[in-house]
Amino acid sequence: MGEDKRLAAVVALAQGMAAARTPRESWRAAALGACRALDGSFAALSVWERDRGQLRVLVNVGERAPDEEEFPDHEAYPVHQFPEITEFLHERWAGGQGPNAWVETSEGPAAGRPGYFHQRVAALRRRGRGCCVIAPVLLYGRAWGELYVARAADAPVFGRGDADFATVLAAVVAAGLAQTERLREARRLAYTDPLTGLANRRAVDVRLEEAVERHRREGVVVSLAVCDLNGLKRVNDTQGHAVGDRLLERFGSLLSLCGATLPGALAARLGGDEFCLLAVGPPADAVVRAADELCRRAAELDLGEGVACGVASTADPIGDVRSARRLFRLADAAQYRAKALGAGRPVVAGRQGPDDPVVRLADEPSPERAERRRFRGRRP
Repeated sequence: MGEDKRLAAVVALAQGMAAARTPRESWRAAALGACRALDGSFAALSVWERDRGQLRVLVNVGERAPDEEEFPDHEAYPVHQFPEITEFLHERWAGGQGPNAWVETSEGPAAGRPGYFHQRVAALRRRGRGCCVIAPVLLYGRAWGELYVARAADAPVFGRGDADFATVLAAVVAAGLAQTERLREARRLAYTDPLTGLANRRAVDVRLEEAVERHRREGVVVSLAVCDLNGLKRVNDTQGHAVGDRLLERFGSLLSLCGATLPGALAARLGGDEFCLLAVGPPADAVVRAADELCRRAAELDLGEGVACGVASTADPIGDVRSARRLFRLADAAQYRAKALGAGRPVVAGRQGPDDPVVRLADEPSPERAERRRFRGRRP
């Protein structure tokens, strides 16, 4: 495609998004504009939901496969299947490099861009496509999601020039999305931690109360992992708060990544160096495995000193859980014990016999150790 045609395609994409009146219209205009600009047969726009640890598809356009709806309600992929969104690209942005697009083919990655590709290659083959170009979308300096354009198996493979053009298109899409995002900003900020992009304490309070109520009515398993990130103060004191913020962001990405293995889990920052993972439905052992993986990955970070993690689940012998406050106190007590012991693995409430020290600590707090984080609960 010549320069004049590409310029016209960029203008058409921008105009289409500007004319959109709803988020769905904006998403569709973005995907259609990019598909036409790159001579693709299919395009999709996806958003990275950090608090759920997933890449959720907003819209599919063009020649869709039977399992691809235009506006899917439930098409989402755990980010651990596409670790470039949280690892490779995160490190590039943290290092000041640009969010360049890349090309992959049904035979493997195109020349010039090593990386993670096995899941995308499998998807290309499964849907009869020959190649795709993936362009990260940045909004307000943060990874927002990605623009994906594919070609049929018998079409020419995307080249480096196409990838560079896709990077430009993603920037245009980001500008269009910014207008739509402003309308939703107030609500998102009310339930989102601004530094990490995870859910905030308010969101946890509401979700935990709802989850425990479901447990009381239906017997659904509710598990809560509470984490303290070790060494943040030392990093702030010796390397500055900008580096400390990077540690918080990086750990937040790890929490999102590990939480993605638990369907529907909520990853959140409670404040300061305190985080949590709330899971409703998965077995307690699955939550413990996710917490164990989180501890392992946190210990490998080049900043900080690992994490202290405590887990409490209604599936374990912790007594009757009639309130969100009690489950929170149990997870907090388990985390407190993990920190006191210097444990490199999560401490789980209720798994040390009838006189479990975590349960005793939670239910009979000593005067020396008041509850460090008070569960606020939902306001009436």
